[in-house]
Amino acid sequence: MAKKDKNAQNQEKESFSSEIYRKFKQSPGLYIGSVVILVLVTITFIGGDFISGGGFSNRAGDYTFGYYNKEPISWVPGNFFQQTYDQITRYYQSQGVDTSGFSVEAQIWRQAYETTVVHTAILQMMKRSKYSVPVKTVDRQVAQLPQFLENGRFSSTLYNQMSESSRLALWRQMQEEITKSNYYGDFVFGLLTPSAEAEFIADMSSVMRTFEMVSFSVDAFPDAEYLSYAQRNPGFFRTIHLSRITVSSSERDANNILNSIKSGATTFEDAARAQSQDGFADRGGDMGSRYVFELDNEIPNFADRETILNLRRGEYSDIIFAGDRWMFFRVEDEIKSADFDDFSTMERVRSYVRNYNRGLMEDWSIARAEEFTTAAGSDGFDEAVLLFNLQKHAFGPVPVNFGGVELFTGIQTYGIPGLSSTDVQNLSNNENFWRIAFSTRLNTPSQPFVQGNNVLVLYPVDQTYADETMKQGVSSMYSSYWVNYVSEQTLQYYFINNSRMDDRFWDTFFRYFSP
Repeated sequence: MAKKDKNAQNQEKESFSSEIYRKFKQSPGLYIGSVVILVLVTITFIGGDFISGGGFSNRAGDYTFGYYNKEPISWVPGNFFQQTYDQITRYYQSQGVDTSGFSVEAQIWRQAYETTVVHTAILQMMKRSKYSVPVKTVDRQVAQLPQFLENGRFSSTLYNQMSESSRLALWRQMQEEITKSNYYGDFVFGLLTPSAEAEFIADMSSVMRTFEMVSFSVDAFPDAEYLSYAQRNPGFFRTIHLSRITVSSSERDANNILNSIKSGATTFEDAARAQSQDGFADRGGDMGSRYVFELDNEIPNFADRETILNLRRGEYSDIIFAGDRWMFFRVEDEIKSADFDDFSTMERVRSYVRNYNRGLMEDWSIARAEEFTTAAGSDGFDEAVLLFNLQKHAFGPVPVNFGGVELFTGIQTYGIPGLSSTDVQNLSNNENFWRIAFSTRLNTPSQPFVQGNNVLVLYPVDQTYADETMKQGVSSMYSSYWVNYVSEQTLQYYFINNSRMDDRFWDTFFRYFSP
């Protein structure tokens, strides 16, 4: 068992987070400090046609998708937005993604748009701070671009082959990218991380546990329990056939309509079609047969509801005020008791319990899980699994990793048979899960807990400790990368969602590009 767990740990060192760590350990300063230039400059100037653009270069016009601090975020042939769109498109295509589909195209446009928003916001901030890149610095960076080098040295001949307008645009774009690079270096990637903080984060990954687990589906709530609930609450499932007229103008208008019906000046059906203001008007006010529990929203006041339920066939209710409307009812068929031998009635019982009393189903599953834990405590986990005819699943080793942070191994790495990827993601965000998982004694069944549509019981079978090399790797990656990554993501969210942003992306996109 120990050997198998050790192999699992070795495999985990090859995970995504470890791969990032190796890259940063080799040269963290170069890797981080060069992100903007390598991705946003080198690809722009080397990987594609400068100014002319790619896939949408034949489009004419100015497509404005929003405004940042009153500055338009527009797609114009040759500008940053257009070049970013082309870069993302080429990347998707290199990964074998068909970019002709509407949903993929929308995703590409949105990514390019958000990148342009951040680009615009940073340049505005740097301009307000009176920052400007020295001319010689820009000249030096432009002169080092590969398209102007001959035998490793700058060639004025190659440089002069580009038109003056293109050279000016290239120079300005390089100036913008250096400005952004300095912004990230000074304000985002320049954050200092206290060593104690990095050590604390690394210690979080040091203790890892391997688990076996069983689950009890909440939806396995048996028919006998549904019937038992219905028999305890028969009043909910009585039925009554009603018609209704609704008026939003005034109680007086509602009374006038009711009196005209009672006097025989008009029929209920004609009045409903001509004057009622709800979804039943076209049907002459006919609401159809309703279960009593369905009337809770239609007639919120309990006393009003009980009065109507006791009316005889053909009788009218008084005027009832509900929300911002006045209404009155006519009874078409008097109230009837529920028939729990009828299949359709029991279907409504099931629907009601699932939607309005799901806690009852969870309590039933928790009770079964508690019976299981009692058996597992006395007879052993495997024996209890057989006794209750359950499937046992295993996962780990994992450290405490609330939210599935990529710094550490997460339960998403393994997946859990019987749980969907969404269930597993939600589980990683369940604070109660992590508390139970690492407070339960080894080889002891945990207390049952609810996760989505399941009640889970964990059984910790092994606990191991990360070696010092792995802890140092986590500490180094946290200091050199993770703080910067989170800061950059937070910064992007801030720019996209703050009060300076006037986001009109989807309106523009659907206006111009919807099929």
